[in-house]
Amino acid sequence: MIYQKNETRQRKPNAQRQQLEARIIRAAEKAFACTGFNGTSMEVIAEAVGISKQNLIYYFPTKETLYRKVLQNTLDIWTEKMVFSEDPDALPADIIAHYIRGKLELSYENPDGSKVFAHEVINGAPILRDYLISHLKPQFEKDVELVKRWSKAGLIRDISPEHLFFTIWAATQTYADFATQIQLLMGKKKLTKNDFNEAADFLTRLVLNGIVAN
Repeated sequence: MIYQKNETRQRKPNAQRQQLEARIIRAAEKAFACTGFNGTSMEVIAEAVGISKQNLIYYFPTKETLYRKVLQNTLDIWTEKMVFSEDPDALPADIIAHYIRGKLELSYENPDGSKVFAHEVINGAPILRDYLISHLKPQFEKDVELVKRWSKAGLIRDISPEHLFFTIWAATQTYADFATQIQLLMGKKKLTKNDFNEAADFLTRLVLNGIVAN
């Protein structure tokens, strides 16, 4: 029993630290999404979390460190969830449909992360360039090769795999990055889960009609 009590006391600060870091990252993500890296201050983030700037700096010494963490967190989520299945029994149409729906789910669940990523890339990816090359590019190349194998096997038309992915990314991420424009044009205060489901159905039909061999 003594060991268990000591163990609880030792683990509690670690759990509290993780929870606070998660709150900081969420607040920073929202701030960077609204005002970008240059327009965001550590004071604003600290205030949003409800801690002092000194306490924030204890966890993330610089704004760039925190910005990198926000970007890395977003890409880790994308890389983990947005991987083409290599199940030999899965049909290309099913894999692509799942991929498109998954991308739209991420836009629905994590719109601020998508906007931070967009800000970074629009500005030339000065912070994210190395991470993109080391983490995102290998998975991208793997997925491209899978699409090429589908094409050679006659399962889909002879297309450019790279542009297939670029098109899917652009079409799905616009529902996060340009949500305000879509809301205004559709006369809605906020896009709903049903809106994203309808978008997934439409984009899936659009893509599959263009690439799946008859």
